[in-house]
Amino acid sequence: MIELEHLTRRYGELTAVNDVSFQIGNGEVVGLLGHNGAGKTTIMKMITGYLEPTAGSIRIDGRELGPDPRPIQARIGYLPENCPLWPEMTVIDYLDYQAALHGVAPARRRGAVARAIRRTELASKATAGIQTLSRGYRQRVGVAQALLHDPDIIILDEPTNGLDPTQILHMRELIAELASSATLIVSTHILQEVQAVCGRVLILRAGRLAVDARLDQLQQAQGLLVSIRGDARELLSGIPGVKAVEARTERDGLSHYHLDAPADLAPAVAEAVTAGNFELHALQPRRQDLETLFAQVNAEVAHG
Repeated sequence: MIELEHLTRRYGELTAVNDVSFQIGNGEVVGLLGHNGAGKTTIMKMITGYLEPTAGSIRIDGRELGPDPRPIQARIGYLPENCPLWPEMTVIDYLDYQAALHGVAPARRRGAVARAIRRTELASKATAGIQTLSRGYRQRVGVAQALLHDPDIIILDEPTNGLDPTQILHMRELIAELASSATLIVSTHILQEVQAVCGRVLILRAGRLAVDARLDQLQQAQGLLVSIRGDARELLSGIPGVKAVEARTERDGLSHYHLDAPADLAPAVAEAVTAGNFELHALQPRRQDLETLFAQVNAEVAHG
Protein backbone atom coordinates (compact mmCIF):
# COMPACT_ATOMS: atom_id res chain seq x y z
CA MET A 1 0.00 0.00 0.00
CA ILE A 2 1.13 3.54 -0.79
CA GLU A 3 0.33 6.10 1.91
CA LEU A 4 0.86 9.85 1.62
CA GLU A 5 0.24 11.92 4.74
CA HIS A 6 0.17 15.73 4.68
CA LEU A 7 2.68 15.79 1.83
CA THR A 8 4.02 19.26 1.00
CA ARG A 9 6.72 20.46 -1.37
CA ARG A 10 7.87 24.05 -1.68
CA TYR A 11 10.26 25.71 -4.11
CA GLY A 12 11.13 28.96 -2.38
CA GLU A 13 7.92 31.00 -2.33
CA LEU A 14 6.08 28.51 -4.57
CA THR A 15 4.12 25.70 -2.93
CA ALA A 16 3.87 23.02 -5.62
CA VAL A 17 2.17 20.41 -3.40
CA ASN A 18 0.12 21.55 -0.41
CA ASP A 19 -0.86 19.13 2.40
CA VAL A 20 -1.88 16.19 0.19
CA SER A 21 -2.97 12.89 1.78
CA PHE A 22 -4.25 9.72 0.14
CA GLN A 23 -3.78 5.94 0.12
CA ILE A 24 -3.49 3.55 -2.80
CA GLY A 25 -4.16 -0.13 -2.15
CA ASN A 26 -2.24 -3.02 -3.66
CA GLY A 27 -3.39 -3.80 -7.20
CA GLU A 28 -5.24 -0.50 -7.78
CA VAL A 29 -4.94 1.43 -11.04
CA VAL A 30 -5.23 5.12 -10.17
CA GLY A 31 -5.37 8.07 -12.54
CA LEU A 32 -3.66 11.27 -11.44
CA LEU A 33 -5.19 14.31 -13.12
CA GLY A 34 -4.71 18.05 -13.08
CA HIS A 35 -3.68 20.95 -15.28
CA ASN A 36 -0.03 21.85 -15.76
CA GLY A 37 1.36 23.10 -12.46
CA ALA A 38 -1.23 21.23 -10.37
CA GLY A 39 1.50 19.16 -8.67
CA LYS A 40 1.19 15.77 -10.41
CA THR A 41 4.80 15.35 -11.49
CA THR A 42 6.11 16.67 -8.17
CA ILE A 43 4.09 14.03 -6.30
CA MET A 44 5.34 11.26 -8.58
CA LYS A 45 8.94 12.37 -8.13
CA MET A 46 8.49 12.30 -4.35
CA ILE A 47 6.93 8.83 -4.39
CA THR A 48 9.84 7.53 -6.47
CA GLY A 49 12.40 9.08 -4.13
CA TYR A 50 13.84 11.49 -6.69
CA LEU A 51 12.61 14.49 -4.71
CA GLU A 52 12.36 14.98 -0.97
CA PRO A 53 9.17 16.44 0.52
CA THR A 54 9.34 19.68 2.45
CA ALA A 55 6.89 18.22 4.95
CA GLY A 56 4.79 15.10 5.37
CA SER A 57 5.59 11.44 4.82
CA ILE A 58 5.41 8.66 2.22
CA ARG A 59 5.11 5.01 3.24
CA ILE A 60 5.25 1.95 1.02
CA ASP A 61 3.76 -1.09 2.79
CA GLY A 62 4.38 0.60 6.11
CA ARG A 63 8.01 1.47 5.39
CA GLU A 64 8.74 5.19 5.31
CA LEU A 65 10.61 6.61 2.35
CA GLY A 66 13.61 8.18 4.07
CA PRO A 67 17.18 9.35 3.39
CA ASP A 68 18.07 6.05 1.66
CA PRO A 69 15.22 5.38 -0.77
CA ARG A 70 16.99 2.61 -2.72
CA PRO A 71 15.23 -0.41 -1.18
CA ILE A 72 11.85 1.12 -2.07
CA GLN A 73 13.03 2.41 -5.45
CA ALA A 74 13.95 -1.18 -6.36
CA ARG A 75 10.24 -2.01 -6.22
CA ILE A 76 9.18 0.89 -8.47
CA GLY A 77 9.12 1.20 -12.26
CA TYR A 78 8.98 4.83 -13.37
CA LEU A 79 8.30 6.42 -16.73
CA PRO A 80 8.96 10.15 -16.33
CA GLU A 81 7.47 12.60 -18.79
CA ASN A 82 9.96 13.05 -21.65
CA CYS A 83 11.91 10.00 -20.48
CA PRO A 84 15.67 10.59 -20.92
CA LEU A 85 17.20 8.17 -23.43
CA TRP A 86 20.69 7.68 -24.87
CA PRO A 87 20.18 8.40 -28.59
CA GLU A 88 23.51 6.87 -29.67
CA MET A 89 22.57 3.43 -28.25
CA THR A 90 20.43 0.76 -29.84
CA VAL A 91 17.17 -0.18 -28.15
CA ILE A 92 18.43 -3.57 -26.97
CA ASP A 93 21.73 -2.17 -25.66
CA TYR A 94 19.95 0.62 -23.82
CA LEU A 95 17.53 -1.81 -22.18
CA ASP A 96 20.37 -4.15 -21.22
CA TYR A 97 22.17 -1.23 -19.60
CA GLN A 98 19.01 -0.17 -17.77
CA ALA A 99 18.47 -3.73 -16.56
CA ALA A 100 21.95 -3.62 -15.02
CA LEU A 101 21.14 -0.31 -13.33
CA HIS A 102 17.94 -1.85 -11.95
CA GLY A 103 19.97 -4.66 -10.42
CA VAL A 104 18.70 -7.45 -12.65
CA ALA A 105 21.10 -10.40 -12.25
CA PRO A 106 23.28 -11.10 -15.34
CA ALA A 107 21.75 -14.56 -15.75
CA ARG A 108 18.26 -13.03 -15.94
CA ARG A 109 19.12 -9.93 -17.91
CA ARG A 110 18.67 -11.26 -21.44
CA GLY A 111 15.27 -12.75 -20.59
CA ALA A 112 14.15 -9.54 -18.85
CA VAL A 113 15.09 -7.42 -21.88
CA ALA A 114 13.39 -9.83 -24.30
CA ARG A 115 10.20 -9.81 -22.21
CA ALA A 116 10.12 -6.01 -21.99
CA ILE A 117 10.62 -5.74 -25.76
CA ARG A 118 7.82 -8.22 -26.39
CA ARG A 119 5.38 -6.51 -24.00
CA THR A 120 5.96 -3.09 -25.59
CA GLU A 121 5.99 -4.43 -29.19
CA LEU A 122 9.53 -3.21 -29.91
CA ALA A 123 10.85 -6.34 -31.62
CA SER A 124 11.04 -4.67 -35.05
CA LYS A 125 13.17 -1.86 -33.58
CA ALA A 126 15.32 -3.84 -31.15
CA THR A 127 18.58 -3.28 -33.06
CA ALA A 128 17.73 0.24 -34.27
CA GLY A 129 19.49 3.29 -32.89
CA ILE A 130 17.29 5.25 -30.52
CA GLN A 131 18.08 8.45 -32.43
CA THR A 132 16.31 6.96 -35.50
CA LEU A 133 13.05 6.23 -33.65
CA SER A 134 9.84 8.22 -33.87
CA ARG A 135 8.49 9.85 -30.73
CA GLY A 136 5.97 7.05 -30.27
CA TYR A 137 8.65 4.36 -30.38
CA ARG A 138 10.86 6.32 -28.00
CA GLN A 139 7.93 6.45 -25.60
CA ARG A 140 7.63 2.67 -25.82
CA VAL A 141 11.33 2.33 -25.01
CA GLY A 142 10.70 4.45 -21.93
CA VAL A 143 7.86 2.16 -20.86
CA ALA A 144 10.03 -0.92 -21.50
CA GLN A 145 12.77 0.33 -19.18
CA ALA A 146 10.21 0.80 -16.43
CA LEU A 147 9.19 -2.88 -16.66
CA LEU A 148 12.60 -4.57 -16.78
CA HIS A 149 12.86 -5.52 -13.10
CA ASP A 150 9.23 -6.66 -12.71
CA PRO A 151 8.30 -3.90 -10.25
CA ASP A 152 5.19 -4.21 -8.10
CA ILE A 153 4.59 -0.45 -8.28
CA ILE A 154 4.56 1.22 -11.70
CA ILE A 155 4.28 4.99 -12.18
CA LEU A 156 3.62 6.25 -15.70
CA ASP A 157 3.75 9.97 -16.46
CA GLU A 158 1.94 10.66 -19.76
CA PRO A 159 2.44 7.10 -21.12
CA THR A 160 0.52 7.74 -24.37
CA ASN A 161 2.54 10.82 -25.39
CA GLY A 162 3.32 10.59 -29.09
CA LEU A 163 1.45 7.31 -29.65
CA ASP A 164 -0.89 6.80 -32.59
CA PRO A 165 -4.40 5.35 -32.03
CA THR A 166 -3.26 1.75 -32.55
CA GLN A 167 -0.37 2.19 -30.14
CA ILE A 168 -2.71 3.79 -27.58
CA LEU A 169 -4.96 0.72 -27.70
CA HIS A 170 -1.92 -1.49 -27.13
CA MET A 171 -0.86 0.69 -24.20
CA ARG A 172 -4.32 0.25 -22.65
CA GLU A 173 -3.97 -3.53 -23.02
CA LEU A 174 -0.51 -3.44 -21.49
CA ILE A 175 -1.71 -1.41 -18.49
CA ALA A 176 -4.55 -3.90 -17.97
CA GLU A 177 -2.01 -6.74 -18.08
CA LEU A 178 0.31 -4.97 -15.62
CA ALA A 179 -2.58 -4.38 -13.23
CA SER A 180 -2.83 -8.12 -12.61
CA SER A 181 0.48 -8.08 -10.74
CA ALA A 182 1.28 -4.45 -9.87
CA THR A 183 -0.11 -1.22 -8.45
CA LEU A 184 -0.25 1.52 -11.09
CA ILE A 185 -0.36 5.30 -10.99
CA VAL A 186 -1.07 6.83 -14.40
CA SER A 187 -0.81 10.56 -15.00
CA THR A 188 -2.24 11.90 -18.23
CA HIS A 189 -4.01 14.90 -19.75
CA ILE A 190 -6.26 12.58 -21.77
CA LEU A 191 -9.41 11.92 -19.76
CA GLN A 192 -10.50 9.09 -22.05
CA GLU A 193 -7.36 7.18 -21.13
CA VAL A 194 -8.15 7.43 -17.42
CA GLN A 195 -11.70 6.23 -18.04
CA ALA A 196 -10.39 3.36 -20.15
CA VAL A 197 -7.76 1.97 -17.77
CA CYS A 198 -8.26 3.32 -14.23
CA GLY A 199 -10.58 2.31 -11.44
CA ARG A 200 -10.07 5.46 -9.40
CA VAL A 201 -9.16 9.07 -10.03
CA LEU A 202 -7.29 11.68 -8.00
CA ILE A 203 -7.68 15.26 -9.26
CA LEU A 204 -5.19 17.88 -8.12
CA ARG A 205 -5.94 21.58 -8.18
CA ALA A 206 -3.29 24.20 -7.43
CA GLY A 207 -1.23 21.73 -5.40
CA ARG A 208 -4.14 20.36 -3.36
CA LEU A 209 -6.16 17.17 -3.69
CA ALA A 210 -9.58 18.26 -4.94
CA VAL A 211 -11.21 14.90 -5.79
CA ASP A 212 -10.63 11.29 -4.76
CA ALA A 213 -13.30 9.06 -6.25
CA ARG A 214 -13.90 5.71 -7.87
CA LEU A 215 -14.98 5.95 -11.48
CA ASP A 216 -17.86 3.51 -11.05
CA GLN A 217 -19.28 5.75 -8.31
CA LEU A 218 -18.95 8.84 -10.51
CA GLN A 219 -21.04 7.16 -13.18
CA GLN A 220 -23.94 6.38 -10.86
CA ALA A 221 -27.09 8.44 -11.29
CA GLN A 222 -26.86 11.86 -9.63
CA GLY A 223 -30.51 12.95 -9.69
CA LEU A 224 -32.85 13.55 -12.63
CA LEU A 225 -32.80 15.87 -15.64
CA VAL A 226 -36.20 17.15 -16.76
CA SER A 227 -37.17 19.24 -19.80
CA ILE A 228 -40.64 20.82 -19.68
CA ARG A 229 -42.45 23.46 -21.68
CA GLY A 230 -43.21 26.30 -19.27
CA ASP A 231 -42.18 27.21 -15.75
CA ALA A 232 -42.77 24.12 -13.61
CA ARG A 233 -40.35 24.78 -10.79
CA GLU A 234 -43.06 25.13 -8.14
CA LEU A 235 -44.76 21.93 -9.27
CA LEU A 236 -41.48 19.97 -9.28
CA SER A 237 -40.52 21.27 -5.84
CA GLY A 238 -43.79 19.95 -4.43
CA ILE A 239 -43.27 16.34 -5.54
CA PRO A 240 -42.61 14.10 -2.49
CA GLY A 241 -39.04 12.84 -2.61
CA VAL A 242 -37.62 15.82 -4.54
CA LYS A 243 -35.11 17.49 -2.21
CA ALA A 244 -34.19 20.44 -4.45
CA VAL A 245 -34.82 21.83 -7.94
CA GLU A 246 -32.15 23.64 -9.94
CA ALA A 247 -33.21 25.54 -13.06
CA ARG A 248 -30.44 24.88 -15.58
CA THR A 249 -31.27 26.61 -18.88
CA GLU A 250 -34.20 27.87 -20.93
CA ARG A 251 -34.17 27.60 -24.72
CA ASP A 252 -36.66 26.90 -27.50
CA GLY A 253 -39.46 27.52 -25.05
CA LEU A 254 -38.34 24.65 -22.83
CA SER A 255 -37.20 24.82 -19.22
CA HIS A 256 -34.50 22.37 -18.17
CA TYR A 257 -34.21 21.34 -14.52
CA HIS A 258 -31.92 19.23 -12.38
CA LEU A 259 -33.80 17.48 -9.58
CA ASP A 260 -32.04 16.30 -6.45
CA ALA A 261 -34.03 13.09 -6.30
CA PRO A 262 -33.45 9.32 -6.63
CA ALA A 263 -33.58 7.92 -10.14
CA ASP A 264 -36.49 5.62 -9.27
CA LEU A 265 -38.67 8.71 -8.66
CA ALA A 266 -38.88 9.25 -12.44
CA PRO A 267 -42.39 7.70 -12.85
CA ALA A 268 -43.79 9.93 -10.08
CA VAL A 269 -42.22 13.00 -11.69
CA ALA A 270 -43.72 12.12 -15.07
CA GLU A 271 -47.14 11.58 -13.54
CA ALA A 272 -47.03 14.89 -11.65
CA VAL A 273 -45.94 16.87 -14.72
CA THR A 274 -48.70 15.33 -16.84
CA ALA A 275 -51.33 15.92 -14.12
CA GLY A 276 -50.20 19.55 -13.94
CA ASN A 277 -50.95 19.99 -17.68
CA PHE A 278 -47.29 20.57 -18.59
CA GLU A 279 -45.65 19.14 -21.69
CA LEU A 280 -42.88 16.72 -20.68
CA HIS A 281 -40.16 16.65 -23.34
CA ALA A 282 -37.37 14.72 -21.58
CA LEU A 283 -36.80 12.86 -18.33
CA GLN A 284 -33.57 10.97 -17.66
CA PRO A 285 -31.05 10.16 -14.91
CA ARG A 286 -28.24 12.66 -14.55
CA ARG A 287 -24.87 10.95 -14.66
CA GLN A 288 -21.62 12.74 -13.95
CA ASP A 289 -18.72 11.71 -16.15
CA LEU A 290 -15.05 12.43 -15.60
CA GLU A 291 -14.97 15.25 -18.15
CA THR A 292 -17.79 17.09 -16.37
CA LEU A 293 -16.18 16.62 -12.97
CA PHE A 294 -12.78 17.81 -14.21
CA ALA A 295 -14.38 20.91 -15.75
CA GLN A 296 -16.24 21.68 -12.50
CA VAL A 297 -13.05 21.38 -10.43
CA ASN A 298 -11.16 23.76 -12.66
CA ALA A 299 -14.09 26.16 -12.94
CA GLU A 300 -13.86 26.54 -9.17
CA VAL A 301 -10.25 27.61 -9.60
CA ALA A 302 -11.18 30.16 -12.28
CA HIS A 303 -13.90 31.68 -10.11
CA GLY A 304 -12.21 31.16 -6.75
